[in-house]
Amino acid sequence: MKIIVMAGGTGSRLWPVSRSLQPKQFLSLVDERTMLQSTLCRAVPLTDELPLIICNEEHRFIAAEQVREIGMEAEILLEPVGRNTAPAIALSALQSIKGGQDPLLLVLAADHLIEDIKGLWEQVGKAKHIAEAGSLVTFGIVPSKPETGYGYIRCGDQIQEGYAVSEFIEKPDLDVAQEYLSKGGYLWNSGMFLFKASRYLEELGKFRPDILDICEASLKQTTTDLDFIRIDEDVFKGCPDQSIDYAIMEKTSAAVVMPLDAEWSDVGSWSSLWDVLPKDVQGNVLRGDVIAHKTENSLIDASSRLVATVGVKDAVIIETPDVVLVADRYQVQDVKRIVEKLKLLERSEVELHRKVYRPWGRYDSIDSGDRYQVKHLTVNPGGKLSLQMHHHRAEHWIVVSGTAKVYRDDKILLLTENESIYIPAGSIHSLENPGKIPLELIEVQSGSYLGEDDIVRIQDDYGRVVV
Repeated sequence: MKIIVMAGGTGSRLWPVSRSLQPKQFLSLVDERTMLQSTLCRAVPLTDELPLIICNEEHRFIAAEQVREIGMEAEILLEPVGRNTAPAIALSALQSIKGGQDPLLLVLAADHLIEDIKGLWEQVGKAKHIAEAGSLVTFGIVPSKPETGYGYIRCGDQIQEGYAVSEFIEKPDLDVAQEYLSKGGYLWNSGMFLFKASRYLEELGKFRPDILDICEASLKQTTTDLDFIRIDEDVFKGCPDQSIDYAIMEKTSAAVVMPLDAEWSDVGSWSSLWDVLPKDVQGNVLRGDVIAHKTENSLIDASSRLVATVGVKDAVIIETPDVVLVADRYQVQDVKRIVEKLKLLERSEVELHRKVYRPWGRYDSIDSGDRYQVKHLTVNPGGKLSLQMHHHRAEHWIVVSGTAKVYRDDKILLLTENESIYIPAGSIHSLENPGKIPLELIEVQSGSYLGEDDIVRIQDDYGRVVV
């Protein structure tokens, strides 16, 4: 069996913590591990095969670093553009059958919470022989309440430990959801699957041969770059955007649903996060520097400063260094509407945090004005920025701690704490941490244009585009 971890998506309903360049699957929302790391840790004991993570091109370094942090290895297949789950799983299946193999694929979302891990393992074990026999198994969550935020699956005739899928149902209103709960025989659609790679490809070829053809063609030009598997971008861009439910599961006669009661949540909104986190006697989830008075049943998360509340009830207050969100806990599904407005306004807050991660480390944008920008850079031991130049800006680096190896035109210099160097516009330069501890420095940029696209890369150790 091979674990396929779907790590695409943006998690817009968890904005402002989840943003397009660092979405919820790469965040620590419930405990110290990120959602991706928790998914890998719960699934890897099921098989000796390396897991395959499929993620967006722009998230490749975050995914690789988070795998490394938990001491694991994984294949990482990069989607140059997002085309939903049917093509993503097809790419995974095609990659998995290389070399004449035909494994069972356990397809998991990277951003789900499952508290009862043994319960998951038990149901996967029961589903294996059903999938080996040729069925396409999906896992349906036993509902605990009349939920309107999930799609439903109606169970048909019993098939061993599972049920034939009678119908997939879109998200219902509250009255209909209550009826489903009362009648029984309805499960939440979790988006987790188990099937043989060849059976998935067979059914995809039957119902959406156009998707299969494009995925096959895009994998013919596979290249390996560091830890990443790249496909043909030009070919894959032409692939239709469709989910596995619409493409196959609603059409096939081979669909079987396996009930799963394992304390599952997709943690898809701030209210669902409040549901699963421990609360104080007032029903509050308080994280960070928070002082709450006469506050009830609220989620308050402060990441960079004191947040104080008085007389608040059923609220969600999320503070980040650059954004504060205040919402009614019962209306947090509409946070995505704020994200849509931000996109229309072309605001950077929809994409970037103030703190941005790079393969060499990270930077925090401290201050900026019309002709200047100040950043705090952290370069990991062994990390190296690309050899580059800028047309419009000069830079001044001040080392706070650690050792910096600086390449400036034809010179190599070593800088230590409290030393600095000036990099004029047009100068070819790079920065490396040759030491054993993180390198911390302040970067002051000045010039007529300070955008990140004024980076002309000449050489790069991480496979990024160079001139």
